Formats: sequence, C-alpha cells, structure tokens
Amino acid sequence: METAKIKNQNPHQAEIKAATRKTAKPLLYIGIVSIVMLFAGLTSAYVVRADNGNWLVFKLPDISIISTCIIVTSSLTMLMAQFAIKKGNLRLTTISIFLTLVLGIAFFYTQLEAWKQLTAQGIYFVGKYANVSGSFLYFIALMHLLHMTGGLIALCVSLTKCLLKKYSASDYLGIELSAIYWHFLDLLWVYLFLFLYFYR
Repeated sequence: METAKIKNQNPHQAEIKAATRKTAKPLLYIGIVSIVMLFAGLTSAYVVRADNGNWLVFKLPDISIISTCIIVTSSLTMLMAQFAIKKGNLRLTTISIFLTLVLGIAFFYTQLEAWKQLTAQGIYFVGKYANVSGSFLYFIALMHLLHMTGGLIALCVSLTKCLLKKYSASDYLGIELSAIYWHFLDLLWVYLFLFLYFYR
C-alpha cells in the first residue's frame, strides 16, 4: 500500500516541479527588467542633475576597482558551479558556490570601505556638508548592495541545498536561478562602476 501511495504522488510532484520550472525563470526575468528600469532611471537622473550646476566632481576610491575585480571573479566561480552541476559533480559545485559567496561578502566589505574613504574625502550622503553628487553616488551604490543582499541569500540557500545533496545533474533549477541573478548583479555593477568612473 505504501508503495502504491508513493507511486500515486510522483506524477503530482512531477507536475509541481514542471510548473515551477515553467514560471521561475520568467518571474526572475521580470524582476531583472524592473531592476534595470530602476537603475536606468537613477543614472538618467544623475546625468540630468549633473548638468544643472552645483555639482561636486569627485574621484572614486581605488578600492572600487578592487570591488569590481572581486565581483567579476565571483561570476567566474558561479559559472564553474553551473558547469560542475551539469556534469553531476556536486563536490565541485558546493566549493564553487561557497567561493562565490565568500567573494560576494568580500565585495560587500570593499563597498563599505569605499564609503569610508569617500567620507574621509568630505563626500557625504546627507547632512550639512553633503552635495547632491555624493548623495546620488551613495544612493546608487546602496541600491545595488540591497539587491546584492538578495543574491547572497540565494547563494546561501543554494549552498545549503548542495550540502544536503538536493541537487543533481538533472535537477538544479535553484542553482540556475541563483546564477542568472548573480551574473546580472555582476554586469549591473560593472555598468555602474564605468558610469560613475567616467561620468562625474
């Protein structure tokens, strides 16, 4: 009887998995499009406001370059995780996701250090001595870090499932979704870094 019950549940579980696979990616892409629109609006507002005068020209701290190198490297380790799980190598997948998570935390840390260096230069987010250019810079970076937090949570979930052996070469949707979002965050930061570096 127990065997029959399991057999009866399998088609239902398969249907749920198929439905999840069908809707997960489109929903993620919709979320990504909304984030793109947010940052397109922020950078457009930055350009418009910069042309209106009272704009402080600042230099990005050198640690921002290190941040960029770190997040680009984290995309490479995430790619390694994707290739590894497709080959059924769960050990390498786990290590790669762990490395991606560590690099993501390192990126977070270097961003906070960059903010400290900006403050030391006299560039503030808000307050009596704040300038609108600095406020824009901090706000854009803060918005990216908030979305990075979601990426770090997704990596933690994927890493936990790897440790629990929940993924296989035929079932790794969670890793795939985490990877898509993480690569997007990487590209988004590279765009923001280049924008803020060259457009002051």
